[in-house]
Parts: sequence; C-alpha cells; structure tokens
Amino acid sequence: MLNLESIFQARNRLRPYVLHTPLLRLPSLDALLGCQVYVKAECMQLTHSFKIRGALNRILQLTPEERAKGVVTASSGNHGRGVAYGAKMLGIQATVVIPEHAPAIKIQAVRDLGANVILCEKPQRFAIAERLRDEQGLCYVPPFNDYDVMAGQGTIALEIFEDLPDPDGVVVPLGGGGLTSGIATAVKGIRPETRVVACEPARIPRFTVSLKEGRPTEVPQVDTIADGVATLCPGDKTFPLVRDKVDQVIDVPEDALLPAMKLLLTEGKVLAEPSSTIGLAAIQSGKLAFKPEDKVVFVLSGGNVDFSLVQGL
Repeated sequence: MLNLESIFQARNRLRPYVLHTPLLRLPSLDALLGCQVYVKAECMQLTHSFKIRGALNRILQLTPEERAKGVVTASSGNHGRGVAYGAKMLGIQATVVIPEHAPAIKIQAVRDLGANVILCEKPQRFAIAERLRDEQGLCYVPPFNDYDVMAGQGTIALEIFEDLPDPDGVVVPLGGGGLTSGIATAVKGIRPETRVVACEPARIPRFTVSLKEGRPTEVPQVDTIADGVATLCPGDKTFPLVRDKVDQVIDVPEDALLPAMKLLLTEGKVLAEPSSTIGLAAIQSGKLAFKPEDKVVFVLSGGNVDFSLVQGL
C-alpha cells in the first residue's frame, strides 16, 4: 500500500538520480490568481517531467532477472520518456507504446533515449503494452496505477515541505491519479490542514464522473490540449486514494487551458505544458479560489511543449 513511509523510502532511493526541482515564488501572479503563488517546477526535472520519479522508483526495484528481460509501458509521452531514461541509465531495454498523435517532441525524446517506440491509436496503448508484457515476458511499468510509481511521485511533496513548511494549498494536475495520489498521501501525512486540490480537463472528467458513481468509471475519448492528463479511467488503486485524501476535484474548461499557459509564460516567465498549468486555469475560469494571504503551490508537472504551440499563444 501507499503510505508516508513508502514515500520517504522512495525519496532515499531516488535521491542520487533525480533533481530536487525549484519551488519558485512568483509574486507577479499574486493579484491575477488571488493568492501567494508558488510553482513546483517539475518542468525543470530531468526529462522535463515529474514522470521520471515514479518510473525510476519502480525500475530500481526490479530484480536482475527482470532487468534482463526488459521493460514495457504505455504512455502519452512523458511517462514513456521517464521509463526510457531510467532504462537507459541502468542498461535495460525499454519498449514504449505511445499514441501516434502525441506531441512530436515527446515521441522523438523517447526514441532519442534508445527505446523501442510503438505508435498506435490512443485507446489501444494499454492493451498493446499488456500484450507485449505477456507475449515477450517484459516487465510492465504502469504510468499511474502502481504503488511504487505513486510513491515516487509523492517525493515531490516532500521537497515542497523542505522548501515551504506551511503551504495552505497544493494544486495538482489530475490524469490517471498517480501524481495526485502520491502528493496527497504525503501532504496529508505531514500537514493535514493543507488543502489538496486536483484539476482535470472537463472534456475528460474521469474522476468527476467516477466520484459521483462511487467507482472507477471510463469516460468517452475526446481530444484535449491537456494531453498529459488524458487518461480515460482512474485506476483501481488511485481512485480510493484520490477519493479519500483530496479535498476537491475540479473539472477545468478547455478554453481556459491555453490562456493559463500563456499567463505563466508571459507573467511568470516559466514555460510549462497545458496539462501542467491546469491549476492556474481553474482559478482563471472561476472554478477555484483561495484567500489573498494563502500560500498556494501549483505543481507544474511537465514542460515538453511543441514550439508550434508556443507560437500560437
């Protein structure tokens, strides 16, 4: 199970391999977002995404026999890059199944790390990865529905508390729930009064729907600019953690995502992908609010952005 102890163990395991990313104070955004703004810049992490934390925490625990077989995963891009990076570092062959319409920068980054890349239609990626696991005996590294992966992502919260002991709120992008589960478990284990808010795109409101249904529920496939949080169904392991430890889940309208990315870039001078800035978008769209004196940390989960998207802002 996931708990604070397993997250501290992941921190010790990952310390030699990942960056303690900056917690940036951005006072230029205070008046615009209605709180004291901090950003946890995982866009500056190795591979430019938080995903390396969970992937590497899982891979580092493989036996020599499992490493020799190789690893496989399904990803919208960032997790695949994290798996490919960790596998290359440890001399393991990786195979990554990615949607063919994922941002080109993410696909190329995985290839550059020496992984085998299999492109497919987005809904097929998990089934293909699991088939390769079964047919070729590869070790599957889940993108979110795994306690070791969640523990790795939870190390982000440990770093936040090292740099800011008393945050009033932590706002997290919500995809399959691995990042949110890890961070929420650590936050509530260290400072229960800190408010944890998770934000998902309104076009793919898998947690909003699942929480209403009381069980993990798949929603229809719809395109969203927030490709990094485009999972269709919560995991059976992540769902109860998000349900029990997150104070609020918000579905954020699509038309608020790019303006939030632009705001962070122009006023905060930080470039992050739309999935990362969804928390800012929640405030700008009027779906989330804090008090002006609140210290609020927005987790910027990744910065792998095609330059064409930046040009269009």
